[in-house]
Amino acid sequence: MLSLREPASARTGMTFHEMLERIRYEGAYPTLQRAEHVTRAVLEALGRQLAGAERDELAACLPPEAARLLTRQVPHPHHLTGWGFVKDLATRTGTAPAVARWDTGTVLSVVGRLAGDGLTSRIIGQLPEGYALLFGRAQLVRAA
Repeated sequence: MLSLREPASARTGMTFHEMLERIRYEGAYPTLQRAEHVTRAVLEALGRQLAGAERDELAACLPPEAARLLTRQVPHPHHLTGWGFVKDLATRTGTAPAVARWDTGTVLSVVGRLAGDGLTSRIIGQLPEGYALLFGRAQLVRAA
């Protein structure tokens, strides 16, 4: 089990600044400030969708600044689909849905790597259809 008393860099292997640099690089954002703006928006939106043990475990995998962005949000009782998540983010940030989709995929792919395969799979399983692609995974369809 992860200890919350360990420094974030010991738990995640990444500081918040390093996380932002990774997101800036992978998202091809021109500045670190743009990467931080995108990261804040996506983590806050994800915090409105996640609840329970997965939310707490994900927060423990993130640098403290990122964990606070995720956990300070009150989870909504009705979860959005992956596409609904993107449209909501586009509305909240005043961007086009295509831009919001890019931003979401960039941030969540980094978050998914920090969380690891097992936790990321459980998070995707907790959420409605469409989140696997946002985390950079194939969307598997269950046989009828």
